[in-house]
Amino acid sequence: MTGYRFRMLPWDPTDDDIEGMVIDALERLPAPFRDQLGSVAIVIEDQATAAQLALVDAHGLYGLYQGIPRTRLSADAAPAPSKITIFRAPLVRANRTPERLAAAIADTVYHEIAHHFGISDERLHELERGEP
Repeated sequence: MTGYRFRMLPWDPTDDDIEGMVIDALERLPAPFRDQLGSVAIVIEDQATAAQLALVDAHGLYGLYQGIPRTRLSADAAPAPSKITIFRAPLVRANRTPERLAAAIADTVYHEIAHHFGISDERLHELERGEP
């Protein structure tokens, strides 16, 4: 039989490995930001559903923030629960070593936390390019 064959990873991270990398990223977050996460749930799922992809008009995702950014909460509004989902499968496929995977997971966690603080994808890209 010829055709596409899935290449096995030299290292196959467990769910505990992925969770540990997420926790490590959160622990490296400066305390003023970490303390403001409040009721944000951070979950790990295998991959995005069709509905999640459609929600942000994407073909694939490493992570997804769902909720009301802190910058949009009014003073008298009760904080609404927010959710950050980290998608294991695409991150593992794109990052074939433990070091690269840990870095990509941290980048994804920080990217989604930035959305929680009201920073748009456009602004994140500007910051990555070093724009003020």
